[in-house]
Amino acid sequence: MTLVMVVPTAISLNGLDEQNLTVLTEFILMGITDHPELQAPFFGLFLIIYTVSVVGNLGMIILTKVDSRLQTPMYFFLRHLAFIDLGYSSAVAPKMLVNLVADQNTIPYNWCAAQLAFFILFIISELFILSAMAYDRYVAICNPLLYTTVMSQRVCWGLITIPYVYSACLSLIITIKIFMASFCGHNVIRHFYCDSLPLLTLLCSSTRDIELIILIFSAFNLISSLLIVLVSYILILMAILSMNSAEGRHKAFSTCGSHLTVVVVLYVTLFFMYVQPKSSHSFDTDKIASIFYTLIIPMLNPMIYSLRNKEVKGALQRKWQKVCNIFS
Repeated sequence: MTLVMVVPTAISLNGLDEQNLTVLTEFILMGITDHPELQAPFFGLFLIIYTVSVVGNLGMIILTKVDSRLQTPMYFFLRHLAFIDLGYSSAVAPKMLVNLVADQNTIPYNWCAAQLAFFILFIISELFILSAMAYDRYVAICNPLLYTTVMSQRVCWGLITIPYVYSACLSLIITIKIFMASFCGHNVIRHFYCDSLPLLTLLCSSTRDIELIILIFSAFNLISSLLIVLVSYILILMAILSMNSAEGRHKAFSTCGSHLTVVVVLYVTLFFMYVQPKSSHSFDTDKIASIFYTLIIPMLNPMIYSLRNKEVKGALQRKWQKVCNIFS
């Protein structure tokens, strides 16, 4: 695919021709690959992955909403996890798929800002929703008699509202800081979506304050959310090892297996992307990691929870049986 550089429009303010400000109307996304022969296979592959992700996460949202046996705090959090997975994959995948078959990989200026804002909102929310789910498992296993009291509906809503509000505020701060800066006419983004790091390379003004904000909050988000998960699972492990019943230990492990799998996959990917030495940092490496957590992980999460969870499988079987009875 041939990239065509769009010449930005220059306007003069206050009649001062010698101090023109360049106004960008769109960006060019470099895309996933520079090889035209790979674009059609990639389009087919990623279309299948995104379709499976949409069907799986929508199915999980609907199933946990309509099935009476899945009205517990665990499935309340799982429903929001599915919503978040659907959100950040949909913020990136549709435009990426269009660009794989389009002649020119352009994205309007405002759409780029919106894509960045929504992506940051959902990815940060996912970290803290997973932390809330770890806390939920800790209460269920370590304090089963107080579970319904501790994990009340009010507490559950608080545990998902706070991450949403915090993520929205941080998303707006980063997006506004980047898009209020000057791009100096550079509009080629070395990525397949509008991410913060590639956008920073296009700024001609100082990026130190923006980089500092991203660094501090990225470290805080990763470490604090992971710390909650680790502490919760250390306490869970101690409680499980103290159980006398082998059946009880197996049941406790099985309720945590799906969540722990999702946590490990996501955090390994994020640490691989953000905690690598600057000398070895590569946008090509970022693309691979980004494909994994924007497309693969949202597809895997509903599969992990449906294949490893007897209650979800039971709910699917009941709903399928009802559908068969209707048409029989």
